[in-house]
Amino acid sequence: MKLSVGPNFYYWSKEKTLAFYRRLIDLPVDIIYLGETVCAKRKQMHTEDWLALAEELAAAGKEVVLSTLALSGAESDMHTLKRICHNEQFVVEANDFGAVGVLEGRPFVAGPGVNLYNHKSIAWLAQLGLKRWVLPVELGCETLKTLQAHRPDNLETEVFAFGRLPLAYSARCYTARAHQLQKDQCQHRCLEYPEGMVLSTQEEQVFLAINGTQMLSAQTYDVIAELTTLEALGVDILRLSPQPEYMDKVIDTFHLCLSHRLTPADAATRLKDWVPSGVCNGYWYGDAGIKSI
Repeated sequence: MKLSVGPNFYYWSKEKTLAFYRRLIDLPVDIIYLGETVCAKRKQMHTEDWLALAEELAAAGKEVVLSTLALSGAESDMHTLKRICHNEQFVVEANDFGAVGVLEGRPFVAGPGVNLYNHKSIAWLAQLGLKRWVLPVELGCETLKTLQAHRPDNLETEVFAFGRLPLAYSARCYTARAHQLQKDQCQHRCLEYPEGMVLSTQEEQVFLAINGTQMLSAQTYDVIAELTTLEALGVDILRLSPQPEYMDKVIDTFHLCLSHRLTPADAATRLKDWVPSGVCNGYWYGDAGIKSI
């Protein structure tokens, strides 16, 4: 089983972004997803910067995948999408069906936002060029078991195994709204929140994290305790979602567990110390996602 680092949901400075990914060169991750998936207004890293970084990481021996926006809203977004999809060097992760349409006939990855809920959808995309699919984050073990039983030959399965869950996207910007700003004059306020803006319920339970046009879970999803089941189901890749702190410790812990030098239970205990707002795993068990079971 391989480890991947998924696309970064947050908005960081160019310097912080480059430093984060360059640290991954010396860490035991096999696959790195690069690109802006949340908001086209985030311009600290341009397409040229992502491509240059991709070449740097590939030269260091990493498999690099370029990720696309989950929600395109302008003609310029489509221009960027086509440029990424038509590159001749790197496989692309489609995060909406607009990207799937552009990628048809090429090998591609279907990200968790493509919403593959049944084996017929997966089989159809496999005919279009799908080489890897990521289980939608709200689906759990029993659904995965069914989908794996019908998985087409030579198709890889990746599971979102650690990180705040991407729950929803909007044409409106939650962060701008929180600052009483229009989306077009957002002043790039997302840069002020390297892990998003945490929301709590009226009962003061930490609930969600605002991240520009994206809504994340406040709790960090973690299914390392289910490693034995994941292996038995034939999962090929576990995805870790970037966070600004302790990412090296998270990666090392997963690596130790995958190499059977640390038990899944001990790994789960360690990881609780390196998350900002507690852990959750309810979706895996077919329960409310916010629960920790």
